[in-house]
Amino acid sequence: MTRFEFDITAKDDAARTGVIKMARGEIRTPAFMPVGTAATVKAMYPGHVRETGADIVLANTYHLMLRPGAERIAKLGGLHRFMNWNWPILTDSGGYQVMSLSKMRKISEEGVEFQSHIDGETIMLTPERAMEVQALLGADIVMAFDECTPYPATHGEAKESMELSMRWAGRSRKAFDANKDHARAAAVFGITQGGVYEDLRIASAKALKAIGFDGYAIGGLAVGEGQDEMFRALDFTVPHLPGDAPRYLMGVGKPADLIGAVRRGIDMFDCVLPTRSGRMGEAFTREGELNLKNARFREDTGSLDEKCGCPACLDYSRAYIHHLVRAGEMLGSMLLTWHNLHFYQDLMRAMRKSISEGTFSDFEGL
Repeated sequence: MTRFEFDITAKDDAARTGVIKMARGEIRTPAFMPVGTAATVKAMYPGHVRETGADIVLANTYHLMLRPGAERIAKLGGLHRFMNWNWPILTDSGGYQVMSLSKMRKISEEGVEFQSHIDGETIMLTPERAMEVQALLGADIVMAFDECTPYPATHGEAKESMELSMRWAGRSRKAFDANKDHARAAAVFGITQGGVYEDLRIASAKALKAIGFDGYAIGGLAVGEGQDEMFRALDFTVPHLPGDAPRYLMGVGKPADLIGAVRRGIDMFDCVLPTRSGRMGEAFTREGELNLKNARFREDTGSLDEKCGCPACLDYSRAYIHHLVRAGEMLGSMLLTWHNLHFYQDLMRAMRKSISEGTFSDFEGL
């Protein structure tokens, strides 16, 4: 059984393409992971998510810990059986939720004490508990517990936050290794922090390498700093991450963000944008973003994207999807979500092909 193996098959400057091999399947990189926060990619059947070209999905430790509960999911056979997804799953450790719950939590060296947004119960989430929850879920790739540093933050605030995350990373690694059954089957990624400060990002990368992880994520970006600042942070962070391990940019992003990040050596992404946009009546197409709520689509018999092979584009007109969206019919959200996820996977396929052919320097999108 292959626990975790990353093979880089081609490079084009900093961009690279390859494959992550795990027991439940291979993950082609660059890879986009649809977000299934609560054990479901919203408005999609699991099999249809797979049909778009997804090799892996993301689920969230925080949300599943609260509802229905990690112990319950374990009792029911684990997350893969629970959500009927037979391929790799990555679980986010909850660090982003720590940031987003600023009015409901208290951070200490031990971890984060917070009130459940569901029933107000006081809960303590520590690196050890985050690893335990991810093991109970049966995740294939687990993330170290961290604090996602908000933006903007002063250098001093970002430094204090990053150093706490690095101490938590060490504890996460120890807790992961202590669960020998899970550690034999899963992989663990560390998360760099440090805001937009070069010295802090370098120090964070150095600390994570000293601990040792299967992969290395870049957290705390796409939180309001803008694309230029994000790319600048990648420029000075990526070179300090191990070249033989996957690099994962968390929570990103728009198609142009993905292309720019791949150009800088990123291998993995996740983002709610394609699914959330679909539920809001928006589509990503080769001619740009379309808002299907707009009246101009009322009698448009064309497809969303003439070059797309998804069911929304093959079987339905813009006019019909416009009607569904304006009428509040759930089929509109389903079709647009399916299309957006298919578009994102088409983009990843095109980037992998371009890198393999050595033409990525000229790649601008679909």
